[in-house]
Amino acid sequence: MTNQQRSIAGIDTVILPMALRQSDGFKMRRVLPFLNRRTVGPFIQFYHFGPEEFDAGQGFDIGPPAHAGLAVLTYLVDGEIVLRDTLGRMQTILPGDVSWMTTGSGIVPRPSTEFKASGSNLLAFQAWMALPFQHEDVAADLAHFASPEIPRICADGVQFNLIAGSSDGLISPVKVFSETILAEIVLTGSARYQLKSEHRDRAIYVVAGEVRVVGQSGTFGEGALIVLTPSVEVVLQAPAFHAARLMLFGGGPLADSRHV
Repeated sequence: MTNQQRSIAGIDTVILPMALRQSDGFKMRRVLPFLNRRTVGPFIQFYHFGPEEFDAGQGFDIGPPAHAGLAVLTYLVDGEIVLRDTLGRMQTILPGDVSWMTTGSGIVPRPSTEFKASGSNLLAFQAWMALPFQHEDVAADLAHFASPEIPRICADGVQFNLIAGSSDGLISPVKVFSETILAEIVLTGSARYQLKSEHRDRAIYVVAGEVRVVGQSGTFGEGALIVLTPSVEVVLQAPAFHAARLMLFGGGPLADSRHV
């Protein structure tokens, strides 16, 4: 992947698409971090899983990664994920659901999909957020929020799902530890969404389709990460007759430097 510095108003950096790669039998893309962009607000890593179609009897099972001093959020668009951890808990995540794992002093999760006789699909996102130093050693915890609990706005061709934090007058039930915004935005048929400046650090990841920043030429396609100029309002627009699925994430900058 190459990084492209932009001098146009409202855009700080564009990280161009990196091809999806196979990992443990399924497609994934690491959106963040990169050499010249390590964090966006509290977000230190961001992953895109899928889209994947599993044949009958197929699925994935990720080896157990150890986590400490983080909060790990999993958001599912399509499919089904089973999450187990070393505290002996198991959680099934369905489309629209959010899993919020506070790793604190340490926890080992193991996400997988069930091996179904009928086959299945998968499209999911996972975000790793640094905890403020005063919360790094809190007790590990795992919380689940079903799709109906996630605040949404649907109007004028815009669907806005607030996964974590606060924005547009909405507050997510996910208990974050610092200023945060994480949302899924779906734009259809030339719809526009005004991205406000209430959060200093923000980035837009193009999951599918294309999007443009109103007032600027050109569009950004699937896999592009658009890091916006701090505290500047921009308007996003999907092309006519096409839909765009986006992930918005950011928040307040980290108070202290972190090793990622």
